[in-house]
Amino acid sequence: MRYAHRFATLALIGSAGSAHAQASARPTPTVRDIVYATTDSASRPGHLLDLYLPSGATRPTPVVIFSSGSAWLANNGRDGAPVYATQLNQRGYAVAGVAVRTSGQTNFPGQLHDVKAAIRFLRANAAKYNLDPSHIGIAGESSGGWLASMAAVTGDVPELEGTLGTTGVSSAVQVAIAYYPPTDFLQMDRWALRPCDPKAGLRPLGAFCHDGAESPESRLIGCPIQSCAERTQRANPVNYISKADPPIMIIHGQSDALVPHAQGELFYQALNKACHDAVFISLPVAGHGVWESMMRDSSLVVAATRRSTTSAGCAIENPKPYTPTWATIAEFFDRYLEQRP
Repeated sequence: MRYAHRFATLALIGSAGSAHAQASARPTPTVRDIVYATTDSASRPGHLLDLYLPSGATRPTPVVIFSSGSAWLANNGRDGAPVYATQLNQRGYAVAGVAVRTSGQTNFPGQLHDVKAAIRFLRANAAKYNLDPSHIGIAGESSGGWLASMAAVTGDVPELEGTLGTTGVSSAVQVAIAYYPPTDFLQMDRWALRPCDPKAGLRPLGAFCHDGAESPESRLIGCPIQSCAERTQRANPVNYISKADPPIMIIHGQSDALVPHAQGELFYQALNKACHDAVFISLPVAGHGVWESMMRDSSLVVAATRRSTTSAGCAIENPKPYTPTWATIAEFFDRYLEQRP
């Protein structure tokens, strides 16, 4: 019961980024509860997506998938999609809110198999929903950011494709945005803002120890992560970076007490080393679960910086002051999904 209460609290923290959307008028999905893959009935909530289509589209529209975070504990991946739909529908994008199975329903790579099945479904059914199958982006926050990162770098990894739902169709995406994604689980406690008490399994203020046997990461992998390091590293997007991967933007707060800022940094540095097209936006004041507020709250972007790397000549742009807004997100998608205002 103690852990059940702790993880219920964590699930609320992980989905805090949707709080503003819940308080505001939320657009209604154009098509709700689409079953993108079918297994047993207990898993079915993790195989649903909602689709938000732009009105008046005269040609097939690019689509952006969004998945909210929950520490892999809930099927609430669709919760943040209305926020993205509010911002992107007006620019001619379709938005898909995608739920995947929880760590209680399946261990890794089940969640990756799920989102790949959703991508394949959207691509295979593009004509039905007036989507452009060659222009699919993905975004997510926290565990959803990890999901977006993993999907982005494994489009060319057959052994992680899975066989759920529609097969024989590519699961590759053309661009990705990850808000404060966990990446190298084995280093999370090492770089945490507050030290971990292994005996209590907690940090001050109730944050969990990532290395603990009951941590979200250990539950996802199916073993205490430090005792099964090789298995854990299969869930690290850094290990799959290749030239086939799409451009990736990472947005992370330095005051994140749940997913250390170093997690986004490690991912970006690996992309940089590989001469990848990547952007890293760092917000010193921002904590966890505030992905939507990062785009509009002036108090969270104090001293924020942006840096980038590109495949063209392996050029880099050093950190410089930058204020992220929703235009930042839209323009990144515009650039790589061939949308022009």
